[in-house]
Amino acid sequence: MSATHDFHQRVISDAGAAVRGLTVALGERLGLYRALAEAGPLTPAALAERTAIHPRYAEEWLHAQLSAGYVERDPDTGAYSLPADHAPVLADPNAITFAAGFFTALKALYGTEDLLVDAYRSGDGVGWAEHDPALDTGMGSFFQPTYEHRLVADWLPSLTGVTAKLAAGGTVADVGCGVGHTTLLIAKAFPQATVHGFDYSEEAIAIARGLAEEAGLSDRVVFDVASADDYPGTGYDLVTFFNALHDMGDPVSAAQHVHKSLDTDGTWMLVESNVSPDDIDTQTPAARMFMALSAVMCLPVAVAQRGPHALGNHSGEQAFRAIAEEAGFTRWRRATETPVNAVYEVRP
Repeated sequence: MSATHDFHQRVISDAGAAVRGLTVALGERLGLYRALAEAGPLTPAALAERTAIHPRYAEEWLHAQLSAGYVERDPDTGAYSLPADHAPVLADPNAITFAAGFFTALKALYGTEDLLVDAYRSGDGVGWAEHDPALDTGMGSFFQPTYEHRLVADWLPSLTGVTAKLAAGGTVADVGCGVGHTTLLIAKAFPQATVHGFDYSEEAIAIARGLAEEAGLSDRVVFDVASADDYPGTGYDLVTFFNALHDMGDPVSAAQHVHKSLDTDGTWMLVESNVSPDDIDTQTPAARMFMALSAVMCLPVAVAQRGPHALGNHSGEQAFRAIAEEAGFTRWRRATETPVNAVYEVRP
């Protein structure tokens, strides 16, 4: 009875977290966490005035955050504050620990529930384009802090000779670029390089073009709608895949196209989830998130492409290396890693 009770409480806790995620999305979209970080402590009325929301909703939202342990309340003044240790997670998009942006993708993921029910029964997939565009922006926001802090500072320098090539005017194809965060980071860091971003999502490419315009980079960064096995160009010094290969229905075909598009001394930087089939029962926070995302997003997206493979996001290094070797690559190296991502250097 005790074990059943404990498990029941765990599931109730998970249910609370699932609903709380929507309150986090609201806090991110309405700037509520940022207001608390910048001007707190704030009463519900002061938060409402500062963020232009209704006072009654401000009060209820703060109650949800207090019960979650996300904010604190002064019992004497009734004012709420965001602890300093919480601000880099919820209020600062530039912090490597920022996670609030992910929750804005929930409406896209939950919105496909009926499609997933049908897919689970039929064995068909749910394509990326069948999701609300919030999936592009939400997932982009989730990965962006790591890219901001790691890509130029750590990941690219870990690859043999790549930064020197880019500094001298090399060419880059960022494949599966989504809304273009990584593409623009590379372009900013290497102003002499020619950078192309490709994605098969028209919505994502439209957003990427807008971001390039805002950043003043649209004159030297080109975004086009293309898939991983037909993007144009050859002789690239660097081809990048950021958490994209596992979403593809035919990863071998994609890898073969990378091989053909690279310069003979070029590099394929493959960034993937730093999990494997061995992590299924580890129940670490990262593993739990990856397994859940794979079941509702990654696997259905791959299946929808009707290719020969449907990897899921935790296929692991052995599977990815086998794909690269089948495509003709002869050199493979785990260049660097974080708790969430593994960065592979793959060369002809």
